Amino acid sequence: MKDRYALVTGGSSGIGRAACIKLAELKLNIIINYNTNHEGALETKKAVEDTGVKAVLLPFDVSDSTIVTDVLGKWIADNQDSFIEVLVNNAGMRKDKLIIFTSDQEWHDVVAANLHSIFYVTKQVLKQMILNRKGNIINISSLSGVKGWSGQVHYSASKAGIIGASRSLAREVGKKNIRVNVITPGFIDTRMISNLEEEKFKPGIALNRFGTPEEVGDLIAFLASEKSSFITGQTISIDGGDYHPLSG
Repeated sequence: MKDRYALVTGGSSGIGRAACIKLAELKLNIIINYNTNHEGALETKKAVEDTGVKAVLLPFDVSDSTIVTDVLGKWIADNQDSFIEVLVNNAGMRKDKLIIFTSDQEWHDVVAANLHSIFYVTKQVLKQMILNRKGNIINISSLSGVKGWSGQVHYSASKAGIIGASRSLAREVGKKNIRVNVITPGFIDTRMISNLEEEKFKPGIALNRFGTPEEVGDLIAFLASEKSSFITGQTISIDGGDYHPLSG
């Protein structure tokens, strides 16, 4: 019996950390990916280990295909007694700016971090899932990928791309007993939106508050569990009933 693992990209804080902890509570060992936030990753590692499972730190830049292959591909090859059964593609970035002021490099950076990364990481993990005829991929998109926001053309495009790619992948691998779903969080109280004033946005949210990373983590854990065994190819919003108009 192989050791069962979940890989969470961007696991050093926010939604990623919550996902690591909630998946650990399902008795999955956790691979915590991060890029630069080593201190945060160590905090996640301790929280995961406190649940009684193993935690592995695996730092690499998800937006660099060569690095993903060298680091993640090597870990998989070197750990044949382990199986990454659950993949949570959570890592991402924002660089809000009107399109007329967005440089080519800024466009590339955002799309690479949010969309290209899912291709690079999933490709490495999927091979093992296909061989084992079992797997679960959960991609974190955004409400911005569904409705769009001013100043987020590159971000919204990348997050919408995640939805389309996930629907197609769900059809590709469904008969291999691999499920693929997307979560589109709304305003979640994380570092990514720390510059936003909650009071300004609450009137457009039915529940009149921002969500928490733990609430998103609970949804991730549900989709990773057998309780959702007949759910695939879906885009599930967790936004507190956000009804801001398309104009943002």
